[in-house]
Amino acid sequence: MLVTTSTHLEGYKVTEHLGVIRGITVRSRGVGGNFLGGLQTLVGGRNSVYTDLCEQARQEAYDLMMQHAHQHGANAVINMRYDANEVMQGVTEVLAYGTAVKVEKV
Repeated sequence: MLVTTSTHLEGYKVTEHLGVIRGITVRSRGVGGNFLGGLQTLVGGRNSVYTDLCEQARQEAYDLMMQHAHQHGANAVINMRYDANEVMQGVTEVLAYGTAVKVEKV
């Protein structure tokens, strides 16, 4: 599966647009993780606890988006983006989305 943030894939021709696809996850850090993350903010610098949480959430949303693209019969996703929103304090929604397409090499 080819994925790009561009509206086209160089060297490929879009033969069919299959629609918007998405993957969504909602994540929160447990009490222990919040405690450790809070301690790291006191020290300053890179906060590995929250960095890892964000990376896991983005990867999960991406994987779900890819599953959705496969379900639509796509072999590529163009104009791929991420979005994140705080649902409530300490709970974040991460969305990966794009346009599912069929492409062929030119």
